Amino acid sequence: MVHIWQNLMEGSPDVGEVMAGRPRVVATVEQCRDLRALAGSSDREEADRARAILLSLEGWSSFRIGEAFSVEPDSVRHWRWTFGREGVAGLRARKKPGPEPVKARAALSVVAAVLSDEVSDRPNWTLPRLQDEIEARSGERISKSRLSVVMRKKGASAGGGPGTR
Repeated sequence: MVHIWQNLMEGSPDVGEVMAGRPRVVATVEQCRDLRALAGSSDREEADRARAILLSLEGWSSFRIGEAFSVEPDSVRHWRWTFGREGVAGLRARKKPGPEPVKARAALSVVAAVLSDEVSDRPNWTLPRLQDEIEARSGERISKSRLSVVMRKKGASAGGGPGTR
């Protein structure tokens, strides 16, 4: 199956190519190259935004692009507006606002230290035991469920295998 953006990866919009009607989307050769690169991103949302701009350059309407990516046409218009103001950089994923992951960082630091010994030389670490060790070493208390998520995301495992129970 061929996806609409795969065709875009092969073609290259001309410099200054614009969308039919208003608003106009204009991109330089360099921006088109950067958009095609971003369209291959592993972050689906940022890749979709780049693909939407590439389709806009091909003359697709906001409604048609919205249908293709299962988003509202207003979202597509917003992406165009962002591209017009900030260029390709405006389409990239941004760090979400929120507090720093203090507990997660402390937990990973302790987990890395206690799991650094050879498997044959270290005690069996369960999530409750790791919780207690993290609190003893760092003063931070993290829930078992959050600890499990943090370890899974960072590839840590108390049992040396793919997961910890």
